[in-house]
Amino acid sequence: MIRVLDREALIAAGVGIGVAVTVGVSFLLVIPIEPVYWYLTIPSGLLIGYYANQRAGRRGGAWGRILANSLAAGAITGLTFALLLLAVKALFFTADNGYPDFNRTDENGVTIPPLCTPGADCVHRRYLAAGRASDLAAAGIVDAESFARFYWANQLSTSGLLLVFATAGGVGGGILYRLANRTPGSRADAMVGRAV
Repeated sequence: MIRVLDREALIAAGVGIGVAVTVGVSFLLVIPIEPVYWYLTIPSGLLIGYYANQRAGRRGGAWGRILANSLAAGAITGLTFALLLLAVKALFFTADNGYPDFNRTDENGVTIPPLCTPGADCVHRRYLAAGRASDLAAAGIVDAESFARFYWANQLSTSGLLLVFATAGGVGGGILYRLANRTPGSRADAMVGRAV
């Protein structure tokens, strides 16, 4: 059986999963600045694509194996970025109970209008309250159900782009690795160098 990937490239992909989780926790949960999360997919892919071949000791190696290593590591990293974004969005979308703008209660526990149903309805009403009614109407969004379809289509599109960008970054990292390591060397030498 001919292996397409080096085992070390899969270990590097595991590191890529860790990078994506760290970036996700940092910029989706702790300091929620989603565009930073998007922008970090490319350099993360570059680093993991480069690292996959560095870890495998592919000095001056064949382009095909280098690109396969970096493609796999970048794709796994990108898939993690995409799934994390969707998971965080699903968590906040489904758990939105409208507070503090909706579904409030007074000191006696009596519900104070305006009201919304937790989930898509509350998120939709937040967009309306923020003055986005004309934008939503122009997109054909008339209720919580059509809003949910629109919202998730956008989230899936964004997640797909994250997957593509991290994967492309991984391939770019492999190309950079090959260009920076043109001198042939044995994998055993590279492994000994890495262990030191």
